Amino acid sequence: MRRLTVILACLGTAALTASASARVDLPSDPAPVSGNPAEALVDTPIEDSEYDPATRCVLTPRPGVKAMVAWLQETQRGEYWGAYRCERWGKGSASLHAEGRAIDWHLDVADPEDKAAATRLIRLLLAPDSAGEPQALARRMGVEELIWDCSYWAAGMTEFKDYSPCFGRDGTPRKRVDVTTAHRNHMHIGMTKAGAMGRTSFWRR
Repeated sequence: MRRLTVILACLGTAALTASASARVDLPSDPAPVSGNPAEALVDTPIEDSEYDPATRCVLTPRPGVKAMVAWLQETQRGEYWGAYRCERWGKGSASLHAEGRAIDWHLDVADPEDKAAATRLIRLLLAPDSAGEPQALARRMGVEELIWDCSYWAAGMTEFKDYSPCFGRDGTPRKRVDVTTAHRNHMHIGMTKAGAMGRTSFWRR
C-alpha cells in the first residue's frame, strides 16, 4: 500500500481539536462502497494523500474544479454555491477558496434527505477501493479537505475532527454558531493543486 503523506496546514479558524464530539462518523473498519468510480482505475497508479495549503488570491479558472462541479451536478444531490473568493488570513496564508480550489456544495443538515446524501458522498470519497487503497476516490480526484456539520477532515486523516468555530477552547459546543460558518447548509470540498488543475488520475482517464 502506498505510504500516505499527511500534510496538515495551519488553517486559522479551521484549527482542529482532538475531541470525540465531531458530527461526522466514519466506519472504524471502512469497506469498499458499491458503485465507487475509483474501481475503474484500480490498475492505474494512485496519488499519494497530501495537503496543498493555499497562500494567496489567484483568480484563475481551474479545470479540475470545473470538472468536479460537473461530476457533483451529474451524480450527487445538492447545488453548487461557488468556488472562488479572496479570503486571506495573513501573509502567505489563505483559504483554498482564495486559489479557486474549494467548492461550496449546498446541502442542508436539517433536511434528512440532504443529510443522508452528504453522508453517502463523504463515505464514497473516503472509502477504500477493492485493492485496499484508503480514501481512493478522494485521492484520485485530488480532494484534500472536507468540512460539514461542524466537522473537519483533511487528506490522510482517518476520522473527522471538531471544526473549531463550533466549539469553545474546552471543546464544549458553542450555543450560537451561524449555520454557514458551521457548514450546516453546505459542504466545503477542497482540492489539491493537481486535482484542481485536472491532473490527477480520475480527471485524466
